[in-house]
Amino acid sequence: MKFSSSILSTALLVSASCSSAVAFSTHQRTFSMRTTSSSSTTFLSSTTEKEAECSSSSSSDTPAESTIAPEFKAALDQAIAKLKSSIPPEASSALEQPLTHFTSEYFTSLSDAAAAGATNPDGSPITPQQAVKNMLTTLSYGLKYGLGQNKFIFEDVRHFALRGANFHNPEETDARYETEALKEKLGTDVSTDFYAVGCDFFRPSMDLEQSVVLGQDNLKKAREQIAAGENVIFLANHQSEADPQVVSCLFETVGEELGELAAHVTYVAGHKVTTDALAVPFSMGRNLLCIHSKKHIDADPETKPAKSRQNMAAMSGMLRGMKEGGMAIWVAPSGGRDRRNVESGKIPIAPFDQKTVDMFRLMGNKSKVPTHFYPMAMVSYDLCPPPDFVEAGVGEQRNVRFTPIGIAICDEVPNVGGAEKRHLFTEKAEEECIVGYTDLLKGLKMDEYIPEEYSS
Repeated sequence: MKFSSSILSTALLVSASCSSAVAFSTHQRTFSMRTTSSSSTTFLSSTTEKEAECSSSSSSDTPAESTIAPEFKAALDQAIAKLKSSIPPEASSALEQPLTHFTSEYFTSLSDAAAAGATNPDGSPITPQQAVKNMLTTLSYGLKYGLGQNKFIFEDVRHFALRGANFHNPEETDARYETEALKEKLGTDVSTDFYAVGCDFFRPSMDLEQSVVLGQDNLKKAREQIAAGENVIFLANHQSEADPQVVSCLFETVGEELGELAAHVTYVAGHKVTTDALAVPFSMGRNLLCIHSKKHIDADPETKPAKSRQNMAAMSGMLRGMKEGGMAIWVAPSGGRDRRNVESGKIPIAPFDQKTVDMFRLMGNKSKVPTHFYPMAMVSYDLCPPPDFVEAGVGEQRNVRFTPIGIAICDEVPNVGGAEKRHLFTEKAEEECIVGYTDLLKGLKMDEYIPEEYSS
């Protein structure tokens, strides 16, 4: 694809020149560190249908000011110029604004990270060259595998992460890399570890020094259960598109073995992560179970039967994995991300759906393998603030902030009780998640996000 290859080829050129570029003035961007944009411009405007058209920002918001450093501004200007010149004229109206917005957001977040003294895992500084390489490489993957004739198709409802032909897995060899179909599909990217690509992209935007991981003893207990061949299901709230990377990067801070566990986790995901062009390369690097949430199944009556069949197939795939044992699953029982209350600015956890929780408990029982349930509270809203209102299609506007994040692994909820008391299990799991979420917000000094009902 001409656009894709030209974007990729400019990465090194811009990276090499941006460090020597001279800029004498700073570029200021005004934004709310804890407020998402009021618009929801689509990546591909023709594919998105809004469920609601209303403002997503409160008139009482007081924006905070962020200044992008001159060297990052110079690199950003060159990257955007190369980006614009590479977009075919027929695609300019659909692609230019969302891609330049996402690029500007990312460069500013890394500029903020560098100004705060954040570093990479090896101790090296965060640089404009790093921003250029990460962004243009990611865009090239999105355009190569998310659009056009070479679009990557998630053919199986259970997708296993593409870690690269040279990735060493002591447990088994990935036979997919021995097939001509995958070799032809990936081409020169056949050795790319898409899991690492996603983590490396988002990690610089995470203020890991100020981040929090609570319930580490519970996390270590869960790892031991998985190592013993038992299953673990994390019942989590969901706040940003980067939540899988949040899990990975925070687990890594606890220890190497927990970092390996993060790579082992299977994420229950909706259709957007496998159809949205920018999400596709990140999804290629994750273990996924693709399931349509109830709200999206009901959105289009014509496609409901096909989506329902796909969900049944996904459940069968998950059950096979659970019968094998040692499976770690992350699922958001709410069916979507937490949304900010535009009037109060508070961010409540979206309610857990009892039928979803019941289904996973049923799968655990059917597997005949001990299955453990741990509520997982997540704070990642500011990293990639979602739109304030649910959108039915793909292609939302991407916002990125440099911010601390947090995870709390709550106490295990015993999988006991009959059908007449099944609501008690869901209520207990949600209550534990709310407690962990509140503790995280307090630990991260984000008390302003705590809903009043959580403080009583």
